[in-house]
Amino acid sequence: MTTTRGVLYVHSAPRALCPHVEWAVAAVLGTRVSLEWTRQPAAPGAWRAELCWTAEPGTAARLASALRGWHLLRFEVAADPAPGIEGERFSGTPELGIFHAVTGVNGDILIPEDRLRSAVLRARSGRVDLEGEIARLLGKPWDDELEPFRHAGDGAPVRWLHQVV
Repeated sequence: MTTTRGVLYVHSAPRALCPHVEWAVAAVLGTRVSLEWTRQPAAPGAWRAELCWTAEPGTAARLASALRGWHLLRFEVAADPAPGIEGERFSGTPELGIFHAVTGVNGDILIPEDRLRSAVLRARSGRVDLEGEIARLLGKPWDDELEPFRHAGDGAPVRWLHQVV
């Protein structure tokens, strides 16, 4: 059976939401989860946690789906490529919603050609700015919002969790 490794970064969550995040992650991974929550200096009153996991492909998408739409939750989920499977990255913020990207073996975002063609067509019609549209395809608005929360987590403890299959 093919497995992939990944990481979940909960960049900021209100304290009351922390146990619910753990329950949602545990439901996806099929095992008990107890995250090590630390204060998030980029958002007073918020907490952060990280979790590394090994599980079947598609787990990153299931984790992102389980966490999406929760008010004031900022998170990222990334899965490494595995044999025959591209990697992926999900970013979620209350203001922007979910961003999803397929990633290659070196971590670069891979944009499907139909999405690039569509962006060029919209730019030609004058509806959007091509540079802005490409930035959105690369997840720049999510990166801009999450960057202060990422730096606040430098040096934070990380736990590894293996899914029971």
